Amino acid sequence: MDAHDLPSRAQVRGAPVAAIPARVLASWQRSEDYGVSLDAPQPVFSGTYDDQSLFYECGREVLAELHSTLASEPVGLMLTDADGLVLNRLSGDHELLHALDRVHLAPGFSYSEREAGTNGLGLALADRVPSLVRANDHYSLSLCGYTCAAAPIFDPVTGRLEGAVNFTTWSDARSELLLALAQTAATSTANLMLARSHGHRPRRVARGQVFRIQPLRQEAGSGSLDELSESWNGGVAHAAEALRGGRLVAAVGERGSGRSTLLAQAERRVSPGDRLLVVRAPDPHDVDSWLAFWTPELARPHTGFVICDTDELPATAAERLHGLLVGPRDPAAGAIALSAERLDAIPSPLAALVDTVVQVPPLRERAVDILPLADHLARRARGRGVDFTPAAARALTDYAWPGNVAELAEVVKEAALRSDVIDTRHLPPELLARAEHLPRIKAFERDEMIRVLSRQGVSIEDAAAELGMSRATIYRKLAQYGIRLPKARPHDPAHSGRAR
Repeated sequence: MDAHDLPSRAQVRGAPVAAIPARVLASWQRSEDYGVSLDAPQPVFSGTYDDQSLFYECGREVLAELHSTLASEPVGLMLTDADGLVLNRLSGDHELLHALDRVHLAPGFSYSEREAGTNGLGLALADRVPSLVRANDHYSLSLCGYTCAAAPIFDPVTGRLEGAVNFTTWSDARSELLLALAQTAATSTANLMLARSHGHRPRRVARGQVFRIQPLRQEAGSGSLDELSESWNGGVAHAAEALRGGRLVAAVGERGSGRSTLLAQAERRVSPGDRLLVVRAPDPHDVDSWLAFWTPELARPHTGFVICDTDELPATAAERLHGLLVGPRDPAAGAIALSAERLDAIPSPLAALVDTVVQVPPLRERAVDILPLADHLARRARGRGVDFTPAAARALTDYAWPGNVAELAEVVKEAALRSDVIDTRHLPPELLARAEHLPRIKAFERDEMIRVLSRQGVSIEDAAAELGMSRATIYRKLAQYGIRLPKARPHDPAHSGRAR
């Protein structure tokens, strides 16, 4: 960075650029770009947050346990969400608590980089790695009396960034172990979330995945399917029109909804002969290798890109990628498109480049696509045509598909590998209940009923005894929850008194 580009924070500090850690300097520049006050941050107060989530429950429990051992230490323990909103705060040091109140580092206030400038939790969330911000490393001068250590927390099942733990102490206090303690708390929270996630398998993120660029295959929702719902086809047409006009397109929507597939179809419609590559967000520690491996391909003619999950990019990666995307490119270069859950979640350097936004609807809002997709996915998995019984088709179309097309692909693939005719007995039990939002206790009751009644040969009497319900209650709740269980078949050992 040249001297004339030096952020005003560095000028006030009077420190040479070389003496400032690179991540801190980059954060200062972002803070200045965001317009954060150099004197004192003015974080936004929200006051509302989800205190029923598994993340909040587990994080609060871990911090409460730590607080019991650190009650006599001048340390503030905090849990934040992914946007930097402080969810709770614990400390046995009343002087520190009063001081933190004065700078609004308190529950209900957002301490993201955008709102409060360079600080421990803001930097940890921006770069998605543990961060220690000491005294004068803070952007706003009013925070220089503190040292903050924070570590991001990722959902162990989905890999989604949930928030961070942040430990704050006085700037003159010893802080050597603060960062290690924050990392331990983050790991403990993620482990507790996994233990309480009803046995779901953790998301497997293969190390080295970020070192590949690969041709974007015809994925779920594409393949030989050229015509789906009007909302899907309209999205493809909208994206194609924008790409044809040289605009940068972002497809936004829920995970697994087919964002990258929609962009791929649009890019193929515009330039069917171009090479098309998919690039996925790297592990935060692998940004340098990730950029060095694939960005030279940007100079190749007739090569298009779909850069997926840009809302997962560390801030440093987004800044460097911005510089590459705004540079000169071959006139014959292919289109570039981005995907994310929300536009405001894309790091600002890349969000500023987006000209057109295409909203990709979740699968539950385009139910007419479910059976065509299921048929296509089953054929692709088994290598030949696969049939669905009416009961299985009804279960597929009635289910809400919280994991969208990605979940449908997994369910159909597993079923298709077992049979040429897919029936309800080949589907997961959760698909046999009517999809609706239920309170936690009722959802647990419904799932337990499905688990017990789905077992081969279990009678209503057996289920009633195991669940502690009468036969009448079982039948009433079957109707209440919309549970449709597989009917007994002639060759099954079940008889007419069995669950149905």
